Amino acid sequence: MSILPPLRAISALLASLALLPLAACGSDDDNAVDVAVVGDPGAPFVTSGRLPYAAELVRAATAEGLVGLDEQGRVIPAVADRWIVTDDGLSYIFRLRDGTWADGTPISGETARTALVQAIAALRGRPLGEDLASIDEVRAMAGRVIELRLKEQAPDLLQLLAQPELGLVWRGRGAGPMKLDRQKRVAVLTPIPPEDRGLPQQEDWQERRRKLRLVALPADQAIARFNAGEADFVLGGQFQDFPRLDASGVARGAIRLDPVLGLFGLAVTHNDGFLGEPENREVLAMAIDRDSLANALGVGGWLTTTRIVNPGSADDNSSVGERWSTRSLAERRSEASTRVARWKAARKLAPLRIALPAGQGADLLFRQLAADYTAIGLAVVRTRPGDPADLVLIDKVARYARIGWFLNQLSCASQSAACSPAADRLVDAALAEPDAVKRADLYAQAEAQLTMANGYIPFGAPIRWSIVAGNATGFVANRRGLHPLMPMALRPK
Repeated sequence: MSILPPLRAISALLASLALLPLAACGSDDDNAVDVAVVGDPGAPFVTSGRLPYAAELVRAATAEGLVGLDEQGRVIPAVADRWIVTDDGLSYIFRLRDGTWADGTPISGETARTALVQAIAALRGRPLGEDLASIDEVRAMAGRVIELRLKEQAPDLLQLLAQPELGLVWRGRGAGPMKLDRQKRVAVLTPIPPEDRGLPQQEDWQERRRKLRLVALPADQAIARFNAGEADFVLGGQFQDFPRLDASGVARGAIRLDPVLGLFGLAVTHNDGFLGEPENREVLAMAIDRDSLANALGVGGWLTTTRIVNPGSADDNSSVGERWSTRSLAERRSEASTRVARWKAARKLAPLRIALPAGQGADLLFRQLAADYTAIGLAVVRTRPGDPADLVLIDKVARYARIGWFLNQLSCASQSAACSPAADRLVDAALAEPDAVKRADLYAQAEAQLTMANGYIPFGAPIRWSIVAGNATGFVANRRGLHPLMPMALRPK
């Protein structure tokens, strides 16, 4: 009989123990839905700041906004059961449902206004706060009516109001649609009966509703839990852990890729030395072999791009195209090598520090970048997120697929190093422009200015994956990359 070396034995024991807590919790309810989210074990219970993915799911399940998102990423009624938009697009009027907050206080225009104003205030200084800058005033009207008056049109306002951070909280608690019970590191979520939320009673409610148990785990443990039949869903997967799926033997039919748009690339952290010159920062984008990177990561159909704005985004008038489209990779690298050599001939150039997360996918990414940059005479070293670095990874899904989202993420207020004040001014002008054609042109000019600043080196769209058991329901891959928990907890009618 073979004996495992001590370290391997310990690792095997820890892996097996990782499968126990979720199965043990609530074992009296064999019909519960089990969800594992890739992340830190404490992530589901974070309530402030930038919410990790697990916390977004819990927040959306326990604190609805005026509107919410269904499993397909479509806007649906939540605290507001209906709404209208005025012809000029500058006023959104919401009729609130006839219900109560968790403490029994009636949902009213006044209480909803207070909760929404607090939620918006908590986002000041963050990109999502910039996205909401078009809101000029939140007014409580008679009874259960609330009005949002805008400074300029905001075609994606409903999508923004459906974000988890805009969930409405009254006296520390949301109004559902699920109730949270924390059991150590497991979030146990129970659907609230419709009649308790001010909605019509459903006769088959008791037969349809199930508890949902959610836990956050490192990717390897989450995948092991799924393979052991201890999880119906694994959510929140990103590029760094995608290679684990094949290595762990996950069936291809269980893997779901969200067709998300967003930012996936490197951001420059300072604008001095070699990185102080826009033409030097440009070489970092010129040298990347994106086709080889796609092959290395092994994500079929992955959208690569040299643009800041992902192709296919709404209000993109196509006047900004892919960069260097008439030049081969060899020609681009030749030009990049010349610029690097010119710089190194006059002064020393320390290796560039690239901060990347842990994970097999990140290992592949770094090896590809190291090869690309070595080809033009640049040395690179890898650092961990939070350590001093010259380049840091940005990996964010767009909350709404319009140019404004991309430009807000890279504005001088959000990403001060190597940003473009000229691009910010054009964005402000676009927001104030009522004509759609002229507005699209201003956004295109802003993207062009930000592109010339070369403060962001794009790879392509973000990579988001989930694993879904064959008998699980309530999950649909979508462009938002958000998967509400309530549909997973309800048996189909």
